[in-house]
Amino acid sequence: QVHVVESGGGSVQAGGSLRLSCAASEDIDNINAMGWYRQAPGKQRELVAVITSDDNTYYGNSVKGRFSIARGNAKNTVYLQMNSLEPEDTADYYCKVDYIGVNYWGPGTQVTVSS
Repeated sequence: QVHVVESGGGSVQAGGSLRLSCAASEDIDNINAMGWYRQAPGKQRELVAVITSDDNTYYGNSVKGRFSIARGNAKNTVYLQMNSLEPEDTADYYCKVDYIGVNYWGPGTQVTVSS
């Protein structure tokens, strides 16, 4: 069982920034990818950003150029830097860890952007 813990959510005004953190309990050697997804009320969960074991990154169209995903010094930790936040970014943000082909999700962290 892989434990996934997110942190860094909160409330911010439009145009502001937040940084989310995600830590997985398992060693990086068997982690294929780590990523962030979000779900707003009444909407489906959508991709925000993913980083693979060989450091390729992928972003959802709505966050390209504003959000950035990167690994921490501890390779089983990733950060999501969110800049130029918009009210439409308001959602619960979830970290997903692909560990040996099985996905594990964190409990989520809430981000609220006010206009």
